[in-house]
Amino acid sequence: MGWIETTGGYAIALDGTRVVCRNAAGRALKQVPPKLKDDAEVVRLRQLAEWLERHERECREQVDTWLVRSLPVPVALLARVWPDEAWQSALRDLVVAPVAADGSAETERAGFLRNADPARGLGIVDLDGDSVWLDAAEVETVLIPHPVLLEELADLREFAAELGVEQGAEQLFREVWRRPEGAGDITGGASGGGGTAQDWRAYADGKFAQLRHATARAVSLGYRVRGGQAVCPLVENGRQLEAAYWLGDDYPESETLTGSLEWRDKAGRRLPLTEVGPVAWSEGERMAALVYAGRVVESDEEKAL
Repeated sequence: MGWIETTGGYAIALDGTRVVCRNAAGRALKQVPPKLKDDAEVVRLRQLAEWLERHERECREQVDTWLVRSLPVPVALLARVWPDEAWQSALRDLVVAPVAADGSAETERAGFLRNADPARGLGIVDLDGDSVWLDAAEVETVLIPHPVLLEELADLREFAAELGVEQGAEQLFREVWRRPEGAGDITGGASGGGGTAQDWRAYADGKFAQLRHATARAVSLGYRVRGGQAVCPLVENGRQLEAAYWLGDDYPESETLTGSLEWRDKAGRRLPLTEVGPVAWSEGERMAALVYAGRVVESDEEKAL
């Protein structure tokens, strides 16, 4: 964006999403002078900057939703939004794969997204390092696979580093968790009682000085809090699920200990751990781990008292 003249010989412009200013002599200033705070052009430009920041955030959040929920994305849609820098920043270099007949990702045809065109389709760098196009006439929809579904993830990460890939949305370098063997058995470390385990207590007993600290942390990480639990909506193989991590339901100022992590279907039925798919498990445990990391950690001396 070019410079916009304003009062007193000053000029303002946008540098990304930041309003910058220069004086009448053309020297760049560290900040916009306070006397220009209420200038109409400054106000207008700051409102635009706020909108651009919000737009960039919404684009990243939408792409993250496509990834986490394994939602098929039309190639025509990607081609339409690609000219928008915010969308392109969120999408560029993500691993995309055509949708197979059974709804899964054709990972053998996957590649790093580099271009999108309404007529030609998607330009990718395939996993052999060649630049190719996924023809729009042949490939109508693609998936942005969750990293837990990608075979040889470590090799892909190494290849991405060689290509200088910098993903705007977390995909390849997103932390993944896999269900441990025996996690579905009561004797494998979940809750007590008979039958198949339905909760995972690896992140239980995390202490927060106040419940509101735990809920605020969950919200700041992008999760909803409902009924004393941090909740992450998910879709696995077309099935709507949610992961729920207990934070507490006492007064906001009261001390709290985190509880178990569980998964539920659309009807609210708690799932046996053995029924939780790889994406739902990874994202549920990711939520619990991120919230749990903000707990109060006592030193050895404090524990001894």
